[in-house]
Amino acid sequence: MIYRLDSLEEGPINPLTGSPWTDDWVVFMLMDSTDTQQLCGSFHGCAYTVKTSRTAHPDWKMAAGDFMSFHQAAGHRAVLCMSEAEYAEVIACYQGHGHSDRFLRPDEPLALIHSTPPDSWAHIRQDGMLKSWNRLCREGFLQETQPIGRQLGDPADFSDYIMFGSGVTGELVVSSRQRGGIAMDPSVPYTPGARLYFDAARMAADGLLLRDGCHIKVKDELPLQPYLLFAATWENIGLERAVSSPAAFARQADECFRQRLRS
Repeated sequence: MIYRLDSLEEGPINPLTGSPWTDDWVVFMLMDSTDTQQLCGSFHGCAYTVKTSRTAHPDWKMAAGDFMSFHQAAGHRAVLCMSEAEYAEVIACYQGHGHSDRFLRPDEPLALIHSTPPDSWAHIRQDGMLKSWNRLCREGFLQETQPIGRQLGDPADFSDYIMFGSGVTGELVVSSRQRGGIAMDPSVPYTPGARLYFDAARMAADGLLLRDGCHIKVKDELPLQPYLLFAATWENIGLERAVSSPAAFARQADECFRQRLRS
């Protein structure tokens, strides 16, 4: 179910029901930031919210369309905070698209990146696939009581998905797991695991790639073959020892991947 509001004051009470928010509610809110494209999380006790800049995000209409498409398919109740005219623009722009489009859009990367700690990489190689946090929990592999993203307000069902990112984001997740809490400093020393590069076009063509308006992800599991293009580890990108920083490891791994593509 999709609801539209002109505006929403973030707080613990859902204005549409008069009751506290529950996990089946999500919010997409337009903002006017000039330097931040998107922010996501639970703010001031509100439902999980994707704040998207109509100014800084070059494709906010497609992001809003993916948000609606994904959450409708998931059975969630989605609130869009935008004007009626902006909502009409989103509907017009999104015609012919869906959150599981089987092709890459012009602004989407050719390779998707997932970062994993050293012990997890050994398990992934043994299984021959990536698995979601919930899947790993059911199989008894994880000792954590909850994924690190829950501290940022991620809904419980986020753990049904394997998330992909770019830049230093994935390495910060690895660093946070090692520290047992949110670690946002990209210069702090950590032990890198594997930075995995996957063929995004092939994943999309095979119907695996999902978009929720803020993330690109795959549900439940992703086989390494035939999608894995390169696994960057400290040994194969030229580091002298298994200590780096999230920023340095991401930068050197990305450069090694680019060199492989050129060769």
